[in-house]
Amino acid sequence: MLYLIPTPVGNLEDMTLRAIKLLKEADLILCEDTRTSQPLLKHFDISGKRLMAHHKFNEHGTTAGIIERLKGGEIVCLITDAGTPGISDPGFYLVREAVEAGIEVQTLPGATAFVPALVSSGLPCDRFCFEGFLPQKKGRQTRLQELATEQRTMIIYESPRRVVKTLEQFCESFGAERRISACREISKIHEESVRGTISEVLKHFKEHEPKGEFVLIVEGNTSPNTECKTDTPSAKSHDETVKKESKYQRKLREREENI
Repeated sequence: MLYLIPTPVGNLEDMTLRAIKLLKEADLILCEDTRTSQPLLKHFDISGKRLMAHHKFNEHGTTAGIIERLKGGEIVCLITDAGTPGISDPGFYLVREAVEAGIEVQTLPGATAFVPALVSSGLPCDRFCFEGFLPQKKGRQTRLQELATEQRTMIIYESPRRVVKTLEQFCESFGAERRISACREISKIHEESVRGTISEVLKHFKEHEPKGEFVLIVEGNTSPNTECKTDTPSAKSHDETVKKESKYQRKLREREENI
């Protein structure tokens, strides 16, 4: 069995009892960084002897051996530095290979950064899209242009050193009056959500140095004039069809009148 186990994004008390139990029973614990995971495991009296590094730089080399251990009947748990594995963290590749090998995979409910940020933002959370970290260079402007017409609430991760630049780009692509909630240090002592228009939140972080990892919750495009470009030809084709049908009907009527 492969278990994906969320770890606290801030407060250690967010760790679930089931997560602690499984980590204590596991034959192997995969972690993103042993230096980060050791203190967490020590806090909950979990032995670190079964710890193995598994991250985006080595996962293609370690996964085959892990799959063999799973086939041999071992219980393997995957954790990351913080949050749920696979959400902007390693996990997808191992899960895919395990599923293809016929190994059962279970993910525990638990800590993740974007859910509390979304729910406490004050923006609609019935429909949303998760973007994670935007491309740093190549493709960034293209992605922002695509998101400018996105009608669902958007969830975007950002680091403190880039957040001001990102907010400036949001102003250009989405408009300065679009609403946003910038949530940082989730589940930590200095947790904060700064809400307002993009220009207001940008001004705040230009005056107050951004600290901690950010989750940006951006309002979707609510403009009634936002339409998909592919709608236009369809509408035109429909109008032409109506005109042709009307002309055909007129000819039928004229023929009947002549008879």
